[in-house]
Amino acid sequence: MIELDFRRRLGPLLLQVQVSVPSQGITAVFGRSGSGKTSLINAVAGLLRPDEGRIRVEQRVFFDAAARVDIPMEQRGIGYVFQDARLFPHLSVAGNLRYGLKRSGRTAAIGFDAVVEVLGIAPLLHRRPHALSGGERQRVALGRALLRQPTLLLMDEPLAALDAPRKTEVLPYIERLCHEFHLPALYVSHSVDEITRLAQHLVIVSEGRTVACGELTEVMSEPEHAPLIGRFEAGVVIDCRVARHDVHYQLSTLAFADGELRVPLVDLPEGTSVRARLRARDVALSLSTPTDLSLSNRLHGAVVSMTPREGPYVDVAIGLGSTVVRALVTRESCDRLGLAVGQPAWAMVKSVALDSRSVGFARRPRPADGSAA
Repeated sequence: MIELDFRRRLGPLLLQVQVSVPSQGITAVFGRSGSGKTSLINAVAGLLRPDEGRIRVEQRVFFDAAARVDIPMEQRGIGYVFQDARLFPHLSVAGNLRYGLKRSGRTAAIGFDAVVEVLGIAPLLHRRPHALSGGERQRVALGRALLRQPTLLLMDEPLAALDAPRKTEVLPYIERLCHEFHLPALYVSHSVDEITRLAQHLVIVSEGRTVACGELTEVMSEPEHAPLIGRFEAGVVIDCRVARHDVHYQLSTLAFADGELRVPLVDLPEGTSVRARLRARDVALSLSTPTDLSLSNRLHGAVVSMTPREGPYVDVAIGLGSTVVRALVTRESCDRLGLAVGQPAWAMVKSVALDSRSVGFARRPRPADGSAA
């Protein structure tokens, strides 16, 4: 486990962290700008010294104020990827990568050739940073961090400076590298799309405090976290598998415990585990069997809760069995339909709302012993 229990005064903000997360897979640290996300991982890295508390990664204590333990950053076995790549402009890509290898001070368990292959940067090795795109620079920065032979990877909004096409380019490499090299990672982001696609675990930070921690699918789906995630980004995340493809209509069917979803064609083999994020704002409700509608996804269940939100909105949760979906509707609609807890209802969502940003490859972390997951 990664156990973080510390406090640090940052001007008017008191950073109070108290979480335990698994030391495998990607844990997203999510929150709004200024919430304390970067300060949290800087304390883990050794760039920020807590005023009090303790930081432990597996069996190693990085910091313990009471025991006067404070291991320097270079001895913590951390790989750090910043928002900007911070490559050395006078070195080639190969030189930047080998710098990370030389600085590791550890036996090279992660090899140069393996990193080059996983990140797809063989054609770039002789280039200088100025000749790379933003996405290519970040891939090289990831490679340099890996070649430091870290036991923990920290990523501070590594895609924030990239445009949408470059983000799409880099995301699959981040997915793959943590799986291939069995590295735990703390991934800081304020992008719901990124964390839904990448992370298995989620920590939410708000005004300096860690207010939620757990499995991503559970934390993202809790209605009380909607104000922190964002009114129009909140919803549920459902674990699915690719059931079949319809090449003629360019659609895929995703199966989950209580039904199926039709989505734009997913470029993954049948049987692959995926996640689907249903934003509450994309879900409409009907009390009668929907007919003559363009909406392909019609899920039958019953109202399990109705939570008033700021302004004219109500968050309505529909239980489908073991799965709950949520719809963001107006109070007027609730009154007009006469919605009440226990009432049967249909939850409907457009296929086009479940695009590539809402459906992602759900790669599970491999067990620490290296056996098949």
